[in-house]
Amino acid sequence: MTDDRVLFEVDAAHRIATITLNNPKQRNSYDAAMRDEVARYLDVVAEDDDITVVLLRGTEGVFSTGADMNNAYGWYGDERSREEQRTGDEKKGEAPKKSRPSQRRRLTVDRKSFDFYHNLLGFPKVTVGEISGYALGGGFEMALMTDISVIARDTKIGMPATRFLGPALGSLHMFFHRLGPVLARRMLLTGDIIEAGAVEHLGVFTDTCDAAQVSARAQYWAQKAAKMPADGVVIAKEAFRWVEQSQAYQGEEVASYLFHAYGTNLQFSPGEFNFVKTRAQHGTKEAFRLRDEHFHVPEPQ
Repeated sequence: MTDDRVLFEVDAAHRIATITLNNPKQRNSYDAAMRDEVARYLDVVAEDDDITVVLLRGTEGVFSTGADMNNAYGWYGDERSREEQRTGDEKKGEAPKKSRPSQRRRLTVDRKSFDFYHNLLGFPKVTVGEISGYALGGGFEMALMTDISVIARDTKIGMPATRFLGPALGSLHMFFHRLGPVLARRMLLTGDIIEAGAVEHLGVFTDTCDAAQVSARAQYWAQKAAKMPADGVVIAKEAFRWVEQSQAYQGEEVASYLFHAYGTNLQFSPGEFNFVKTRAQHGTKEAFRLRDEHFHVPEPQ
């Protein structure tokens, strides 16, 4: 059964497949089912000798705001919200069950989650990112993992989840390798959301352009890459992966899910912002507002 929140089409004439995140009401955030659907389509592309390039994009001018955090614990096996879990247990005459997953459960699920990112990072075909609007959290990671990235200057990029989970989110090697240590530390230690145009001079993305040009520029790069000899591209991609693994990603496959699993089980001291607790008390929308209010520090004049 397909999930209409992920769209897939093939341009056979140009040897390009397009995967579109289609969840506009939530700014193309994704849950486990959507991520698994993207992975399934990537497998289709990998096994099709007639496709050389896969274009990743989001619908309605937004790439992705990352993992759907409306029910964070749903990623660990219980799709009900915390409120639904509590009231459901009470109706059964049972004491509310603890909803926080064990570390062993976190490690099991996070290992599977980061397998998706590792497979995308080492994907055998050329990946092109059409990035606009927002690329946050897992959406930012996917944008950085594409081989060729076309991004609008006004796209908001960053890892805002560091403000309620801390900077140990996984994919640390990729952040340091693709962003550079200075920018990686800044974004992970502050949770800053910045516009892509602010780092255009650093060459983080392949092509930084005006928002109106993103789609056309992404198609341009996809068609250029698709004209390359397919076998040569696969060999090159494996060579690139080998170089990155030997120079930058040693131990990354374990470190990514290990840091994420442990880093999402934090204790909060008085005065620190606990997003999960605040969300349970006030709802997601208000929790985000209170988060931004807590972390706002005015710049000196």
